[in-house]
Amino acid sequence: MFVNQCIVTNLKNDYTIAMRNFLSFFIVLLSFFSVLLFSCAGMAASPEEYFNIGMAYYDLGKYEEAEKWLSRARQANKTYAASQYNLGRIAYERQHFTEAAELFEEILKRDPDNILALRAAAYTRIKTGDIDKSQKHYSRVLELIPESSDDGYNHALVLFAMERYEESEEQLNKYPFAIQTNKDMQLLLARSQGKQNKVEAIDNFSKWLAQNNDYKARYEYAGVLEYNALYARAIEEYRKSLSDAPENADNPKKNEIRFALAKTLLTAERESTAGAIEMQGAVDDGYKNAALIEEIIDGGKLSRANSITLRTIVDNLRRAELAEQERKDQAERERLERERGIQEQTEQNTNETAVSETDS
Repeated sequence: MFVNQCIVTNLKNDYTIAMRNFLSFFIVLLSFFSVLLFSCAGMAASPEEYFNIGMAYYDLGKYEEAEKWLSRARQANKTYAASQYNLGRIAYERQHFTEAAELFEEILKRDPDNILALRAAAYTRIKTGDIDKSQKHYSRVLELIPESSDDGYNHALVLFAMERYEESEEQLNKYPFAIQTNKDMQLLLARSQGKQNKVEAIDNFSKWLAQNNDYKARYEYAGVLEYNALYARAIEEYRKSLSDAPENADNPKKNEIRFALAKTLLTAERESTAGAIEMQGAVDDGYKNAALIEEIIDGGKLSRANSITLRTIVDNLRRAELAEQERKDQAERERLERERGIQEQTEQNTNETAVSETDS
């Protein structure tokens, strides 16, 4: 029964797509003949006709043709904004994000309060890495429609990326009802509070992780627990994060999670060797930041045995760094020597050719 329902659903979807494509193609033909008739009669086609043809091509995924007709429609004031906006969409679909953002922002020069253009420009500026511009656009959207929780979330996300964590939290707290049902807002609130080392983050992370699972969120949660000296819970969460993290995990990497776990164990279980053993495991997994391990030693809170073990780990890392640097230096010397040999051989060949031509 379920299979039959899936087949019927797929057939309906295929039929819908086919009909949409047929209608778009029909609009292209109809509009094209309208333009042709106007031309034969010595009359100019309307900007609306150009726009309809452009959008029909857009719906068919024929962006080059759509761009041509929308560019014509853009010349008229009454179809400028819509044409320019869809030219921006085409650039975005092609992943030409800078071009897309500039097209959206051209609309804003004429109409600074155009909500569609502001939203599109704000989102696209995230793609170009222009976080400041994105923040300004989202800020303007919320001045115009402050009740929009979706735009509020996007604005908070941009503020978080700018490391303006307190403002990000303030923005989210303007939408208390939306936060209750939006798990992305809930997590961003916890993360914003966590970056400020606020104790409230503990409860918000805990609630989110009760319904969701993400090793990065759990790692951040463990960090807040550790900061607030809740070491047993922090150790538990670091271990869960490490267990859930894939082998190719990044930001944090698995060896970074192991380092954080080791640091917490060394603090919570001062006389135990578990932290030192975990630190060696982090290094075996690729952790290389000797300076941060030295900070733990210099903190003076380790047992003598653990201090000696960590010092040995640091010394081994330093020796490995020196060996790696020597290898790179040797490779560079060999490269320069090869280039010098090639240059000398080229000069010798040039001189021999010159002498040969002189003798002849």
